Amino acid sequence: MKLVLATSNKGKIKEIKALCKNDEVIPYSELIKEFEIIEDGTTFKENALIKARAVFKALNDKDVVVLADDSGISVEALNGEPGIYSARYAGENANAKDNLNKLMHDIKAKGIGSSSAYYTAAIAIVTKDNEFSVHGWMHGKALPYAKGNNGFGYDPMFVPDGYTKTIGELDEATKQKLSHRAKALKLAKIIIQNL
Repeated sequence: MKLVLATSNKGKIKEIKALCKNDEVIPYSELIKEFEIIEDGTTFKENALIKARAVFKALNDKDVVVLADDSGISVEALNGEPGIYSARYAGENANAKDNLNKLMHDIKAKGIGSSSAYYTAAIAIVTKDNEFSVHGWMHGKALPYAKGNNGFGYDPMFVPDGYTKTIGELDEATKQKLSHRAKALKLAKIIIQNL
């Protein structure tokens, strides 16, 4: 099956391709010119659906299955921030390193060594006939410093429950086992296999 990803995020593309080895997975930017999608939803699910619908419509191909992910980290000590704003936490033109540094700074400013936190991944699937959404979570704690170079985004500052190392320090196989995105994709694959 051809799955078209409604993202240009290289980290997400790599992770989704690794988790969907038996499917043809193509970023939409390989089929059409990239375009801005306004993510004005109030939840991860709403934003994932907005992205999937926009790419499905732009492709104008009724035989594709479009998959979109919206994900982020929520930190208890920061009242759930950055949440749906994880990708632009340090500002509209910020990169992943800017976002990571801002989040570590904000936790440090609270004067705490760590905070309970969790990642959420919402995956939307849009076809010519239906729309679906699923979620996955990974719970743990957010640190005010980074350790490790694996993963992407906030991974170097996040320690999953039951572990002493950050996602940035864990090997790829362990990360895939724990990943919020992997959990959501597992559910999404059930839907895709039954289309």
